[in-house]
Amino acid sequence: MALIEHVCSAPFARAFRTRSLVAASSITHSHKQRNLSTATITTPSSSSSSSSSCRIQNNDSRVLLGLSEADLQQLAVEFGQQTYRGKQLHHLIYQRKVRDVQDFSQLPQAFRKELQEAGWRVGRSPIYSSVTAADGTIKLLLKLEDNRLIETVGIPVQDEKGSVRLTACVSSQVGCPLRCSFCATGKGGFSRNLWPHEIVEQVLAIEETFKHRVTNVVFMGMGEPMLNLKSVLEAHRCLNKDIQIGQRMITISTVGVPNTIKRLASHKLQSTLAVSLHAPNQKLREAIVPSAKSYPLDAIMKDCKDYFLETSRRVSFEYALLAGVNDAVEHATELATLLHEWGRAYHVNLIPFNPIEGSEYKRPSKKAVSAFAAALESRKITVSVRQTRGLEANAACGQLRNKFQKSPLVLDSDNVQTEAAVAVGC
Repeated sequence: MALIEHVCSAPFARAFRTRSLVAASSITHSHKQRNLSTATITTPSSSSSSSSSCRIQNNDSRVLLGLSEADLQQLAVEFGQQTYRGKQLHHLIYQRKVRDVQDFSQLPQAFRKELQEAGWRVGRSPIYSSVTAADGTIKLLLKLEDNRLIETVGIPVQDEKGSVRLTACVSSQVGCPLRCSFCATGKGGFSRNLWPHEIVEQVLAIEETFKHRVTNVVFMGMGEPMLNLKSVLEAHRCLNKDIQIGQRMITISTVGVPNTIKRLASHKLQSTLAVSLHAPNQKLREAIVPSAKSYPLDAIMKDCKDYFLETSRRVSFEYALLAGVNDAVEHATELATLLHEWGRAYHVNLIPFNPIEGSEYKRPSKKAVSAFAAALESRKITVSVRQTRGLEANAACGQLRNKFQKSPLVLDSDNVQTEAAVAVGC
Protein backbone atom coordinates (compact mmCIF):
# COMPACT_ATOMS: atom_id res chain seq x y z
CA MET A 1 0.00 0.00 0.00
CA ALA A 2 1.13 3.57 -0.02
CA LEU A 3 -1.70 3.45 -0.84
CA ILE A 4 -0.43 0.15 -2.14
CA GLU A 5 3.26 0.46 -1.39
CA HIS A 6 4.03 -3.14 -0.75
CA VAL A 7 7.53 -2.03 -0.05
CA CYS A 8 8.30 -3.97 3.07
CA SER A 9 11.78 -5.34 3.62
CA ALA A 10 14.70 -6.35 6.01
CA PRO A 11 16.61 -9.27 7.46
CA PHE A 12 15.26 -12.69 6.71
CA ALA A 13 16.43 -13.75 10.16
CA ARG A 14 13.02 -13.32 11.71
CA ALA A 15 10.94 -15.78 9.74
CA PHE A 16 9.01 -18.50 11.55
CA ARG A 17 10.43 -21.97 11.92
CA THR A 18 7.96 -24.75 11.34
CA ARG A 19 6.28 -26.38 14.26
CA SER A 20 4.31 -29.57 13.93
CA LEU A 21 1.48 -30.02 16.36
CA VAL A 22 -1.06 -32.79 16.66
CA ALA A 23 -4.59 -31.56 17.27
CA ALA A 24 -8.19 -31.98 16.23
CA SER A 25 -8.21 -28.85 14.16
CA SER A 26 -8.06 -29.29 10.40
CA ILE A 27 -8.86 -31.37 7.36
CA THR A 28 -6.23 -33.65 5.92
CA HIS A 29 -6.64 -33.67 2.17
CA SER A 30 -6.20 -37.14 0.68
CA HIS A 31 -7.56 -38.05 -2.73
CA LYS A 32 -8.49 -41.53 -1.58
CA GLN A 33 -9.60 -40.97 1.99
CA ARG A 34 -10.15 -37.96 4.21
CA ASN A 35 -10.21 -37.97 7.98
CA LEU A 36 -12.04 -34.99 9.43
CA SER A 37 -11.56 -35.97 13.04
CA THR A 38 -7.85 -35.52 13.77
CA ALA A 39 -4.91 -34.18 11.80
CA THR A 40 -1.35 -32.96 12.02
CA ILE A 41 -1.19 -29.19 11.69
CA THR A 42 1.72 -26.94 10.87
CA THR A 43 2.29 -23.38 11.96
CA PRO A 44 2.62 -21.14 8.88
CA SER A 45 6.27 -20.70 8.00
CA SER A 46 8.35 -19.11 5.32
CA SER A 47 9.97 -22.47 4.79
CA SER A 48 6.71 -24.33 4.31
CA SER A 49 6.10 -25.75 0.88
CA SER A 50 2.94 -24.83 -0.95
CA SER A 51 -0.15 -26.95 -1.30
CA SER A 52 -2.63 -27.14 -4.15
CA SER A 53 -5.54 -27.76 -1.79
CA CYS A 54 -7.19 -25.05 0.24
CA ARG A 55 -6.94 -26.76 3.61
CA ILE A 56 -7.30 -24.20 6.34
CA GLN A 57 -5.10 -25.13 9.25
CA ASN A 58 -5.41 -23.38 12.57
CA ASN A 59 -3.60 -23.84 15.82
CA ASP A 60 -6.57 -23.86 18.16
CA SER A 61 -9.84 -24.63 16.38
CA ARG A 62 -11.46 -25.87 13.21
CA VAL A 63 -12.07 -23.27 10.52
CA LEU A 64 -14.61 -23.52 7.69
CA LEU A 65 -13.48 -20.47 5.73
CA GLY A 66 -11.16 -21.54 2.95
CA LEU A 67 -12.45 -25.10 2.61
CA SER A 68 -13.47 -26.09 -0.90
CA GLU A 69 -16.95 -27.23 -1.77
CA ALA A 70 -15.71 -30.83 -1.96
CA ASP A 71 -14.20 -30.54 1.52
CA LEU A 72 -17.41 -29.08 2.90
CA GLN A 73 -19.43 -31.87 1.31
CA GLN A 74 -17.15 -34.42 2.94
CA LEU A 75 -17.53 -32.61 6.24
CA ALA A 76 -21.29 -32.82 5.97
CA VAL A 77 -21.08 -36.56 5.29
CA GLU A 78 -18.87 -37.00 8.36
CA PHE A 79 -21.70 -35.50 10.40
CA GLY A 80 -24.27 -37.84 8.83
CA GLN A 81 -25.68 -35.24 6.44
CA GLN A 82 -26.32 -35.37 2.71
CA THR A 83 -23.65 -33.90 0.44
CA TYR A 84 -25.93 -31.03 -0.60
CA ARG A 85 -25.49 -29.69 2.93
CA GLY A 86 -21.86 -29.09 2.01
CA LYS A 87 -22.99 -27.05 -0.99
CA GLN A 88 -25.20 -25.04 1.33
CA LEU A 89 -22.27 -24.46 3.64
CA HIS A 90 -20.20 -23.25 0.70
CA HIS A 91 -22.93 -20.81 -0.35
CA LEU A 92 -23.40 -19.49 3.18
CA ILE A 93 -19.68 -18.89 3.70
CA TYR A 94 -18.66 -17.44 0.34
CA GLN A 95 -21.79 -15.88 -1.14
CA ARG A 96 -23.85 -14.87 1.88
CA LYS A 97 -20.72 -14.29 3.99
CA VAL A 98 -22.30 -15.60 7.19
CA ARG A 99 -19.91 -15.05 10.09
CA ASP A 100 -21.18 -17.50 12.72
CA VAL A 101 -22.15 -21.18 12.57
CA GLN A 102 -25.25 -20.50 14.65
CA ASP A 103 -26.46 -18.16 11.88
CA PHE A 104 -26.47 -20.93 9.24
CA SER A 105 -30.26 -20.73 9.13
CA GLN A 106 -30.52 -22.96 6.05
CA LEU A 107 -29.02 -25.87 7.95
CA PRO A 108 -30.85 -28.11 10.43
CA GLN A 109 -30.48 -26.88 14.00
CA ALA A 110 -29.07 -30.24 15.06
CA PHE A 111 -26.32 -30.03 12.41
CA ARG A 112 -25.42 -26.50 13.49
CA LYS A 113 -25.22 -27.61 17.09
CA GLU A 114 -23.00 -30.57 16.21
CA LEU A 115 -20.63 -28.33 14.24
CA GLN A 116 -20.34 -25.93 17.16
CA GLU A 117 -19.84 -28.69 19.72
CA ALA A 118 -17.10 -30.17 17.53
CA GLY A 119 -15.30 -26.82 17.57
CA TRP A 120 -15.98 -25.73 14.00
CA ARG A 121 -16.24 -22.00 13.34
CA VAL A 122 -16.42 -19.83 10.24
CA GLY A 123 -13.14 -18.03 10.89
CA ARG A 124 -14.11 -14.38 10.36
CA SER A 125 -12.53 -11.55 12.32
CA PRO A 126 -14.34 -8.37 13.39
CA ILE A 127 -13.56 -4.98 11.85
CA TYR A 128 -11.74 -3.03 14.56
CA SER A 129 -11.54 0.31 12.75
CA SER A 130 -11.87 1.83 9.30
CA VAL A 131 -11.02 5.06 7.51
CA THR A 132 -12.44 6.37 4.26
CA ALA A 133 -10.63 8.69 1.86
CA ALA A 134 -12.31 11.32 -0.29
CA ASP A 135 -11.72 9.22 -3.39
CA GLY A 136 -13.72 6.31 -1.93
CA THR A 137 -10.75 4.19 -0.88
CA ILE A 138 -11.42 2.44 2.45
CA LYS A 139 -8.80 0.96 4.76
CA LEU A 140 -9.95 -1.61 7.31
CA LEU A 141 -8.27 -2.90 10.43
CA LEU A 142 -9.26 -6.47 11.27
CA LYS A 143 -8.77 -7.73 14.81
CA LEU A 144 -7.48 -11.30 14.81
CA GLU A 145 -8.07 -13.91 17.49
CA ASP A 146 -4.77 -13.07 19.19
CA ASN A 147 -5.77 -9.38 19.24
CA ARG A 148 -3.26 -8.45 16.55
CA LEU A 149 -4.43 -5.97 13.94
CA ILE A 150 -3.96 -6.29 10.19
CA GLU A 151 -4.77 -3.89 7.38
CA THR A 152 -6.68 -4.44 4.18
CA VAL A 153 -7.70 -1.82 1.65
CA GLY A 154 -10.55 -1.58 -0.80
CA ILE A 155 -9.84 0.57 -3.86
CA PRO A 156 -12.78 1.32 -6.18
CA VAL A 157 -12.14 2.57 -9.71
CA GLN A 158 -14.91 3.53 -12.11
CA ASP A 159 -14.23 3.30 -15.83
CA GLU A 160 -15.63 5.46 -18.60
CA LYS A 161 -18.63 3.16 -19.01
CA GLY A 162 -19.52 3.39 -15.33
CA SER A 163 -18.39 -0.09 -14.39
CA VAL A 164 -16.61 -0.35 -11.04
CA ARG A 165 -13.42 -2.33 -10.56
CA LEU A 166 -12.90 -3.07 -6.86
CA THR A 167 -9.38 -4.06 -5.83
CA ALA A 168 -8.64 -5.64 -2.46
CA CYS A 169 -5.11 -5.03 -1.21
CA VAL A 170 -4.47 -7.81 1.29
CA SER A 171 -1.87 -8.46 3.97
CA SER A 172 0.01 -11.75 4.28
CA GLN A 173 1.75 -11.21 7.63
CA VAL A 174 1.16 -9.42 10.92
CA GLY A 175 3.76 -6.73 10.41
CA CYS A 176 6.82 -7.39 8.26
CA PRO A 177 10.32 -8.70 9.07
CA LEU A 178 11.87 -7.06 5.98
CA ARG A 179 12.41 -3.51 7.13
CA CYS A 180 12.49 -1.43 3.98
CA SER A 181 13.80 1.99 4.89
CA PHE A 182 10.67 3.80 3.64
CA CYS A 183 7.95 1.43 4.86
CA ALA A 184 5.67 2.08 7.84
CA THR A 185 4.91 -1.63 8.25
CA GLY A 186 8.57 -2.51 8.69
CA LYS A 187 8.94 0.20 11.33
CA GLY A 188 6.14 -1.47 13.31
CA GLY A 189 7.95 -4.80 13.69
CA PHE A 190 6.80 -8.34 12.95
CA SER A 191 4.72 -10.87 14.86
CA ARG A 192 3.70 -13.83 12.69
CA ASN A 193 2.50 -15.16 9.36
CA LEU A 194 -1.20 -15.10 8.56
CA TRP A 195 -3.18 -18.31 8.20
CA PRO A 196 -4.84 -18.81 4.81
CA HIS A 197 -8.31 -18.01 6.13
CA GLU A 198 -7.00 -14.77 7.64
CA ILE A 199 -5.98 -13.74 4.12
CA VAL A 200 -9.24 -14.84 2.49
CA GLU A 201 -11.39 -13.06 5.07
CA GLN A 202 -9.86 -9.72 4.09
CA VAL A 203 -11.45 -10.02 0.65
CA LEU A 204 -14.84 -10.91 2.14
CA ALA A 205 -14.58 -7.94 4.52
CA ILE A 206 -13.96 -5.60 1.57
CA GLU A 207 -16.93 -7.04 -0.31
CA GLU A 208 -19.18 -6.56 2.72
CA THR A 209 -17.98 -3.01 3.27
CA PHE A 210 -18.47 -1.91 -0.34
CA LYS A 211 -21.48 -4.17 -0.99
CA HIS A 212 -19.74 -4.96 -4.26
CA ARG A 213 -17.87 -7.95 -5.61
CA VAL A 214 -14.07 -7.75 -5.45
CA THR A 215 -12.72 -8.00 -9.00
CA ASN A 216 -8.97 -7.80 -8.32
CA VAL A 217 -6.72 -8.90 -5.46
CA VAL A 218 -3.18 -7.65 -4.87
CA PHE A 219 -0.91 -9.16 -2.22
CA MET A 220 0.61 -5.77 -1.53
CA GLY A 221 -0.47 -5.11 2.03
CA MET A 222 1.41 -5.74 5.25
CA GLY A 223 4.14 -8.35 5.08
CA GLU A 224 6.25 -10.20 2.53
CA PRO A 225 4.07 -12.79 0.72
CA MET A 226 7.05 -14.98 -0.21
CA LEU A 227 7.90 -15.48 3.46
CA ASN A 228 4.44 -17.00 3.87
CA LEU A 229 4.19 -18.70 0.50
CA LYS A 230 2.27 -21.77 1.67
CA SER A 231 -0.57 -19.72 3.14
CA VAL A 232 -0.52 -17.31 0.19
CA LEU A 233 -0.88 -20.14 -2.33
CA GLU A 234 -3.68 -21.79 -0.33
CA ALA A 235 -5.49 -18.45 -0.10
CA HIS A 236 -4.88 -17.89 -3.83
CA ARG A 237 -6.54 -21.21 -4.66
CA CYS A 238 -9.51 -20.33 -2.50
CA LEU A 239 -9.89 -16.83 -3.95
CA ASN A 240 -9.80 -18.29 -7.45
CA LYS A 241 -11.92 -21.43 -7.03
CA ASP A 242 -14.33 -20.54 -4.23
CA ILE A 243 -14.73 -16.77 -4.49
CA GLN A 244 -14.39 -16.93 -8.29
CA ILE A 245 -11.74 -14.27 -8.86
CA GLY A 246 -9.79 -14.99 -12.03
CA GLN A 247 -6.12 -15.84 -11.62
CA ARG A 248 -5.16 -13.02 -13.97
CA MET A 249 -6.93 -10.63 -11.63
CA ILE A 250 -4.57 -11.57 -8.77
CA THR A 251 -1.10 -10.09 -8.23
CA ILE A 252 1.51 -11.51 -5.86
CA SER A 253 4.12 -8.99 -4.81
CA THR A 254 7.59 -9.57 -3.39
CA VAL A 255 10.66 -7.56 -2.51
CA GLY A 256 12.66 -10.71 -3.21
CA VAL A 257 13.28 -13.82 -1.10
CA PRO A 258 15.89 -16.30 -2.34
CA ASN A 259 14.51 -19.41 -4.08
CA THR A 260 10.84 -18.44 -3.76
CA ILE A 261 10.34 -17.03 -7.27
CA LYS A 262 11.48 -20.40 -8.61
CA ARG A 263 9.04 -22.14 -6.29
CA LEU A 264 6.19 -19.88 -7.37
CA ALA A 265 7.04 -20.46 -11.04
CA SER A 266 6.68 -24.22 -10.55
CA HIS A 267 2.95 -23.72 -9.88
CA LYS A 268 2.50 -22.07 -13.30
CA LEU A 269 -0.12 -19.64 -12.03
CA GLN A 270 -1.66 -17.17 -14.46
CA SER A 271 -1.43 -14.44 -11.84
CA THR A 272 0.99 -11.52 -12.05
CA LEU A 273 4.31 -11.51 -10.22
CA ALA A 274 5.28 -8.00 -9.08
CA VAL A 275 8.85 -7.54 -7.86
CA SER A 276 9.69 -4.49 -5.75
CA LEU A 277 12.94 -3.32 -7.30
CA HIS A 278 13.27 0.35 -6.25
CA ALA A 279 16.81 0.74 -7.59
CA PRO A 280 18.76 0.07 -10.82
CA ASN A 281 21.93 -1.20 -9.13
CA GLN A 282 22.94 -3.37 -6.20
CA LYS A 283 24.57 -0.65 -4.07
CA LEU A 284 21.58 1.67 -4.13
CA ARG A 285 19.13 -1.18 -3.66
CA GLU A 286 20.93 -2.33 -0.51
CA ALA A 287 20.64 1.18 0.90
CA ILE A 288 16.87 1.21 0.31
CA VAL A 289 16.07 -2.47 0.82
CA PRO A 290 18.34 -4.03 3.50
CA SER A 291 17.38 -7.60 2.57
CA ALA A 292 18.88 -7.04 -0.90
CA LYS A 293 22.24 -8.02 0.59
CA SER A 294 20.99 -11.60 0.72
CA TYR A 295 19.58 -11.58 -2.82
CA PRO A 296 21.90 -9.83 -5.33
CA LEU A 297 20.26 -7.93 -8.16
CA ASP A 298 21.68 -10.22 -10.85
CA ALA A 299 20.25 -13.24 -9.03
CA ILE A 300 16.77 -11.75 -8.74
CA MET A 301 16.82 -10.69 -12.40
CA LYS A 302 17.83 -14.18 -13.48
CA ASP A 303 14.97 -15.66 -11.45
CA CYS A 304 12.56 -13.20 -13.08
CA LYS A 305 13.78 -14.19 -16.53
CA ASP A 306 13.37 -17.87 -15.66
CA TYR A 307 9.91 -17.12 -14.25
CA PHE A 308 8.82 -15.72 -17.61
CA LEU A 309 10.26 -18.71 -19.48
CA GLU A 310 8.47 -21.09 -17.11
CA THR A 311 5.08 -19.37 -16.99
CA SER A 312 4.94 -17.13 -20.11
CA ARG A 313 3.71 -14.41 -17.73
CA ARG A 314 5.27 -10.96 -17.87
CA VAL A 315 6.94 -9.80 -14.66
CA SER A 316 6.03 -6.37 -13.34
CA PHE A 317 8.64 -4.31 -11.49
CA GLU A 318 7.52 -1.91 -8.78
CA TYR A 319 9.73 1.14 -8.39
CA ALA A 320 9.08 3.56 -5.51
CA LEU A 321 10.37 6.99 -6.55
CA LEU A 322 12.16 8.73 -3.66
CA ALA A 323 13.04 12.37 -4.22
CA GLY A 324 16.77 12.88 -4.63
CA VAL A 325 17.52 9.19 -4.01
CA ASN A 326 16.51 7.08 -7.01
CA ASP A 327 14.40 9.37 -9.19
CA ALA A 328 16.99 10.94 -11.53
CA VAL A 329 16.91 10.41 -15.28
CA GLU A 330 20.30 8.72 -14.90
CA HIS A 331 18.65 6.12 -12.68
CA ALA A 332 15.96 5.55 -15.31
CA THR A 333 18.62 5.07 -18.00
CA GLU A 334 20.46 2.58 -15.82
CA LEU A 335 17.20 0.75 -15.06
CA ALA A 336 16.38 0.45 -18.76
CA THR A 337 19.84 -0.98 -19.45
CA LEU A 338 19.37 -3.52 -16.66
CA LEU A 339 15.99 -4.68 -17.95
CA HIS A 340 17.18 -4.99 -21.56
CA GLU A 341 20.10 -7.08 -20.36
CA TRP A 342 17.74 -9.65 -18.86
CA GLY A 343 14.99 -9.71 -21.46
CA ARG A 344 12.07 -7.66 -22.75
CA ALA A 345 8.98 -9.17 -21.11
CA TYR A 346 8.89 -6.60 -18.32
CA HIS A 347 6.71 -3.75 -17.17
CA VAL A 348 7.70 -0.99 -14.73
CA ASN A 349 5.14 0.48 -12.35
CA LEU A 350 6.36 3.77 -10.90
CA ILE A 351 5.11 4.64 -7.41
CA PRO A 352 5.69 8.23 -6.28
CA PHE A 353 6.51 7.93 -2.60
CA ASN A 354 3.74 8.82 -0.16
CA PRO A 355 5.32 10.48 2.89
CA ILE A 356 4.93 8.63 6.19
CA GLU A 357 5.51 9.82 9.72
CA GLY A 358 9.15 9.59 10.79
CA SER A 359 10.52 9.02 7.27
CA GLU A 360 13.44 10.99 5.91
CA TYR A 361 12.26 10.43 2.33
CA LYS A 362 10.22 12.90 0.31
CA ARG A 363 7.79 12.61 -2.58
CA PRO A 364 9.30 13.51 -5.98
CA SER A 365 7.89 16.35 -8.04
CA LYS A 366 5.49 15.64 -10.90
CA LYS A 367 8.19 16.92 -13.26
CA ALA A 368 10.70 14.36 -11.93
CA VAL A 369 8.16 11.54 -12.22
CA SER A 370 7.32 12.50 -15.81
CA ALA A 371 10.99 12.76 -16.77
CA PHE A 372 11.74 9.34 -15.26
CA ALA A 373 8.83 7.73 -17.10
CA ALA A 374 9.77 9.42 -20.37
CA ALA A 375 13.36 8.20 -20.08
CA LEU A 376 12.12 4.62 -19.74
CA GLU A 377 9.63 4.91 -22.59
CA SER A 378 12.26 6.38 -24.92
CA ARG A 379 14.25 3.21 -24.32
CA LYS A 380 11.25 1.01 -25.16
CA ILE A 381 10.39 0.03 -21.58
CA THR A 382 6.65 -0.30 -20.87
CA VAL A 383 5.88 1.95 -17.94
CA SER A 384 2.92 3.18 -15.90
CA VAL A 385 2.64 5.62 -13.01
CA ARG A 386 0.51 4.46 -10.12
CA GLN A 387 -2.30 6.83 -9.25
CA THR A 388 -2.18 7.87 -5.61
CA ARG A 389 -5.31 6.71 -3.80
CA GLY A 390 -6.43 7.31 -0.23
CA LEU A 391 -3.44 9.46 0.66
CA GLU A 392 -5.18 11.23 3.54
CA ALA A 393 -6.49 7.98 5.06
CA ASN A 394 -3.27 6.79 6.74
CA ALA A 395 -2.51 5.42 3.31
CA ALA A 396 1.00 4.08 3.75
CA CYS A 397 1.13 0.37 4.44
CA GLY A 398 1.14 -0.24 8.19
CA GLN A 399 0.40 3.36 9.14
CA LEU A 400 -3.13 2.78 10.42
CA ARG A 401 -2.15 -0.34 12.37
CA ASN A 402 0.70 1.55 14.00
CA LYS A 403 -1.77 4.21 15.13
CA PHE A 404 -3.69 1.68 17.21
CA GLN A 405 -0.91 -0.76 18.13
CA LYS A 406 1.91 1.58 18.99
CA SER A 407 4.13 -1.05 20.62
CA PRO A 408 6.44 -2.59 18.01
CA LEU A 409 5.66 -6.21 17.23
CA VAL A 410 8.24 -8.63 18.58
CA LEU A 411 8.69 -12.15 17.33
CA ASP A 412 9.05 -14.90 19.93
CA SER A 413 12.74 -15.80 20.19
CA ASP A 414 11.80 -19.46 19.86
CA ASN A 415 10.82 -18.76 16.27
CA VAL A 416 13.97 -17.00 15.12
CA GLN A 417 15.81 -18.57 12.19
CA THR A 418 19.12 -17.69 10.69
CA GLU A 419 19.13 -15.91 7.36
CA ALA A 420 20.85 -18.84 5.68
CA ALA A 421 18.29 -21.30 7.02
CA VAL A 422 15.43 -19.27 5.58
CA ALA A 423 17.08 -19.10 2.18
CA VAL A 424 17.57 -22.86 2.14
CA GLY A 425 14.12 -23.59 3.52
CA CYS A 426 12.34 -21.51 0.91
